[in-house]
Amino acid sequence: MSISSWVKKAVAVTVFFCSASFAATTAPDFTLKSSTGENIRLAEQRGQVVMLNFWASWCGPCRQEMPLLDNLNKKYGKMGFVLYGINVDEDTEEANKVLQKIKVNYPILFDPESKLSSLYNVDSMPFSVFIDRKGQVRHIHKGFLPGDDEKYIKQIKELISE
Repeated sequence: MSISSWVKKAVAVTVFFCSASFAATTAPDFTLKSSTGENIRLAEQRGQVVMLNFWASWCGPCRQEMPLLDNLNKKYGKMGFVLYGINVDEDTEEANKVLQKIKVNYPILFDPESKLSSLYNVDSMPFSVFIDRKGQVRHIHKGFLPGDDEKYIKQIKELISE
């Protein structure tokens, strides 16, 4: 088998494990403080399609993904879609430095003790969770590669239309 065949198989396996759809489970509820100082509770978002995007200041793919997520938020925000960026840095000042450089309009929540990250079994950065209107986890996406925003659009449209 040629090297290019091996590479293609490795990429296919990676993509399979990095983007998962599965039998829905109830999303763990949480309350976190946002960058504006208000507390955000997931249960209060019932009836909306919610995307939780876990990110860290040191994560290059996270920073690359943020402007694309901001565009998704602008496009689908009026259609029943809510996006929360969940920063996992222990020092929130590191997150704020990134946010000064990369302006986003979606709410940023802080999880400095990684309690929420543990609830959602976050094991890579970025890590996105799609939750349907009934509060069920429907899709998980690990990592970010150019073009992943097209997968996000498909999943958002699917969940909004239900």
